[in-house]
Amino acid sequence: MAFDVSKNVAAMPLVSVLIPAFNHERFVQRCLDSVLEDPYPTKELIIIDDGSTDKTGERIADWVATHCMELPIEYVRRENRGIAATLNELVARASGEFLRPGASDDYLLPGGLDAQVDYLLAHPGKGAVIGDSVVVDQDGKKMHDSGMRDLHGANKSLYRSDDGIRRAVISQWAIGGPVALLRRSALDTVDRWSEGLRIEDWDLFLRLAARDALGFIDVSVCAYRIHGKNLSATRHTATRVINLLESKQVALRRACLFDEPYKTLLRAQSHYIGAKISFLQRQLWPLALHMLAYLSLVILSKVRPSSANPGAEAT
Repeated sequence: MAFDVSKNVAAMPLVSVLIPAFNHERFVQRCLDSVLEDPYPTKELIIIDDGSTDKTGERIADWVATHCMELPIEYVRRENRGIAATLNELVARASGEFLRPGASDDYLLPGGLDAQVDYLLAHPGKGAVIGDSVVVDQDGKKMHDSGMRDLHGANKSLYRSDDGIRRAVISQWAIGGPVALLRRSALDTVDRWSEGLRIEDWDLFLRLAARDALGFIDVSVCAYRIHGKNLSATRHTATRVINLLESKQVALRRACLFDEPYKTLLRAQSHYIGAKISFLQRQLWPLALHMLAYLSLVILSKVRPSSANPGAEAT
């Protein structure tokens, strides 16, 4: 998808591309190159190396020295503070009306920024828009055409209405890679990333979905790289349990933001997460209890009246 040269470039909103980098020396140059390759003309790039212990910082510094005259760039290198704190600092340093969080092991696909900016300009009531991704391996070879469908098994048709997006974000979190463009004002409304969380993205998108602030375009806007060290793909049982416990706490904490039947559906999801934890810990009786509670609450969510408009279109 090429940028429409007939558009008034001076009138296009500034997009701040935000890259939190950590120990991705092999991949970070491809990430940064992709920002230049995207034809959207009004953008800035802000990068924070969050205390990398490999050569990520040197790779970024060399790239910035080479390309600093091609677009506005700010580069900060500091001690490790974690992903949520780094994202919040990136936002604080950004000047753009729209914010495009990235990841230093993934990369943008040309035309994605243009498509997402067009959506937000056409939908002023939306605070953010998510797209799809292609999935690549550590060498950049395509593994899947759709991260949402092929990697996570999502039904993308759910994302075409506000009701469907709420249900999908609660029950079928299928966002792989940095696929969101956010309106800065939306973060002022729902707060920014919750520092200290490992699953900061689900927490943020739950808050956005509760306000019907999420939209969707069926466009691949980035390449999501699978390379064996993805934080979300760990096979270490203790780490998975910690992540799931955090997810359960987030589900219970954010339930109050939703009307019915979504509040009940989020409570059901907390029990489903609890069942996963019990399975990993080989606790069969708690597993059975959590699944019984999950199924009961899902059924209850189907009979509880909705206080929202289920037919509202998101796209």
